Amino acid sequence: MKIFSNGASRGESGILRGVVEDKKEIPRLQFVNSLKKFIKSNTTYAQRRALRDIAQEGRLYFRHCWAVSKVPRLARNRPLRLNLGCGPNCRTGWLNIDLFDSAAELQLDLRRRWPFSDNSVDYIYSEHTFEHFEFDQEVPHFLAESLRVLRNGGIFDVGVPDSEWPLRGYGNPDHDYWPFAPTCHPNTCETQLDHINYHFRQGEQHKYAWDEETLRRSLQRSGFVSIVRRDFDPSLDSHSRKTGTLYMRAIKP
Repeated sequence: MKIFSNGASRGESGILRGVVEDKKEIPRLQFVNSLKKFIKSNTTYAQRRALRDIAQEGRLYFRHCWAVSKVPRLARNRPLRLNLGCGPNCRTGWLNIDLFDSAAELQLDLRRRWPFSDNSVDYIYSEHTFEHFEFDQEVPHFLAESLRVLRNGGIFDVGVPDSEWPLRGYGNPDHDYWPFAPTCHPNTCETQLDHINYHFRQGEQHKYAWDEETLRRSLQRSGFVSIVRRDFDPSLDSHSRKTGTLYMRAIKP
């Protein structure tokens, strides 16, 4: 064992350095904690959330730009099939896209212009993603970009939480929604309205609740045709989403 001039072994020396560094770190941590307490006591929740949102948007912008730089290499093979908001459910033969999941091949921000050529995509699929887009601005953008990049006759296939289901169950404790809800909702949901709020909002992640009538209208207004509600497809859809998901398919004319 090598002994250093202070009589400590290499391992002991490392421990001593760690202790010294920890002591140096304490004032910084105390300052950071004091700053956090000061900010929290002098701002509202809305102000703190706004600051967090600004910081998050900056990070997402740079993440998106990095993903855009990879598109020419990944999108060389055509026709393209886009799996939007894939999460961990990446599919072979598809271009898997998710802003927040590192398993995706591209971490694109779909609120921005999509980095794909017009009429370059055969199939667009998204499952439990569409409800995360704000209705007045982001949903029209999402659908317009889908139409732009799809070839004529291309397929738009979407799955969203079926909001008609819990609404039909509200006030009826024997409805089949209520045994299902606790399997995917947090323990803080105690009443029927708690569960419906979580279904609609999922904290602050969901931006709009969809049923067949409302989704069909948005697809029609965007220019899609041959809009149908379809059954669960085990070759395409996630088994964990089989219950409670509204699947619809439309065509670009």
